[in-house]
Amino acid sequence: MAGDNSRISRRGLLKTAAAAGIAGALPGAARAGRRHAFVLVHGTWHGAWVWQDVVDRLRGQGHKVIAPTCTGCGDRVHLSRPEVGLETHVRDVVNAMTFAEIDDVVLVGHSFAGVTITGVADRLRDHVRRIVFLDALVPRPGRMAAVVRDRETGEYPDWWQERAARFVDGYKMVLWDDYPVEMLVPPGEAEIVARLKRLITTHPARQWTDELVLENGGWEGLAPAYVHCVGQSYRKSSDAMVGPARSAGWRFVELDAPRDAMLTHPAEVSRLLVDLAG
Repeated sequence: MAGDNSRISRRGLLKTAAAAGIAGALPGAARAGRRHAFVLVHGTWHGAWVWQDVVDRLRGQGHKVIAPTCTGCGDRVHLSRPEVGLETHVRDVVNAMTFAEIDDVVLVGHSFAGVTITGVADRLRDHVRRIVFLDALVPRPGRMAAVVRDRETGEYPDWWQERAARFVDGYKMVLWDDYPVEMLVPPGEAEIVARLKRLITTHPARQWTDELVLENGGWEGLAPAYVHCVGQSYRKSSDAMVGPARSAGWRFVELDAPRDAMLTHPAEVSRLLVDLAG
């Protein structure tokens, strides 16, 4: 089956690429009466707060939504400790889904939470209807972590070792030490920039370096979809992030928004997620 490729403009208009052979899909708002379940997982340096505008919109339409904050991030930054890593974050989301008794889920991960949601899907695949990578890393053989060791030397790349020397307490990453605000949103978005500067926290480094181990196929067979934020001007997500998402069996959508699209374009993101829910 050929991959399904679409693009959403700043005004939220969904256009389907001619190669897919599908007429323009209806925005989610047009799918009145259908109610879905969403689990939204934040990326690095963020917390559940980053999804709040999207959560409010989806719940306002009657959908069930949970957006957990992972350990050592956001409002749970006080729980950070050296051993917090990828496995911790996977368990955070698994537990959130389990205790919310949520099923038939559209599981969404942003940025390097692409690795986290793949681990979650591997454990709760019977509860996941579709997995969505929002400008996120798609893990696959040879790239089962955000940062991988050299297979011959066992060493991390030089750029990572240089960065690690600046970690707070030796294990907490600070966004502003390595990236400008353009990494997330355009600097002209003054209110959003101010919000980011208030709420961005450190992030457990091991969530980037721990390798994901799969037993049940991860995202495979879960109607995977990728949303590529093409409005990003600073370090747009590369093919190293996108990985297999342009291949057959995937729904690939381009969104004219920056990396933190849930902050700058919550209406468009909400409509897109409902559309992807089917």
